[in-house]
Amino acid sequence: MADHKQGSMDIRVQEKTFDGFIRMTIWGAVISIGVLVFLALANA
Repeated sequence: MADHKQGSMDIRVQEKTFDGFIRMTIWGAVISIGVLVFLALANA
């Protein structure tokens, strides 16, 4: 543990995974809202 230097870890993979998670969450929310709007209009 004495050899560890804070801030030296390569976190590119984690950042890429997090970006993908955020992108999929946004798309999921947009699709869900679109489905709800469609259902509201189709039922009206």
